[in-house]
Formats: sequence, structure tokens, C-alpha cells
Amino acid sequence: LKVPHNVRIIRTMCSGRVDPQFVIDALENGADGVLIAACHPGDCHYINQNYKTIKRVELIHKLFESIGIEKERLRLAFISAGEGNKFADTITEMVEQLKQLGPNPLNK
Repeated sequence: LKVPHNVRIIRTMCSGRVDPQFVIDALENGADGVLIAACHPGDCHYINQNYKTIKRVELIHKLFESIGIEKERLRLAFISAGEGNKFADTITEMVEQLKQLGPNPLNK
């Protein structure tokens, strides 16, 4: 799996385990963006957690808007465990998009 060198992958059991505070912490501690890769809707081992993740991402986007952060710094992508190439391509696309946005203003 080839991904850009400046990407840090943090595995979780489920996208539903990604607390909004983790996203804020990542941005405050040097990340220019966060990608949450979730199971496809209707295909979650944990029943409906990916739907909860969709709602959380929507709320975080609203928070970003209120504090002047581009919502593109947080992306939710539906990628199954068997879609390695899609995962790598999605990461590469996001890295390119973040380069266009420039450094994130929350970096300490």
C-alpha cells in the first residue's frame, strides 16, 4: 500500500470510535487534515456506527465553519477493508487537496 510519506494512519475498530475531540486534537497538533475511512453505509459490523459517524462529521463541519476552518480539512470516505487501492487513492487525493489549502491555521 503506497501512501504519501507525510500521512499517519491510526487504526480503529470502527469509524464510530472517532471522537470529534480526536479530530480537533489532530489539527491542533500539526495535522493539516483528517480522513475518516468508514464502512459503506448498510455494511457496518457494528450495526449503525457509520451513520453516527456521518452525523458527527456534519457537526464538526459546522464547528469548522464557525471558527473559520475549511471543512475540506475533514473528509469522510466509505472504503471497505478490501479496497486497498481506493484507500491509497483517497489519501493521495486528500493530501493534494490539503496542499492547495495550505497549512492549517490551528497548528500550534
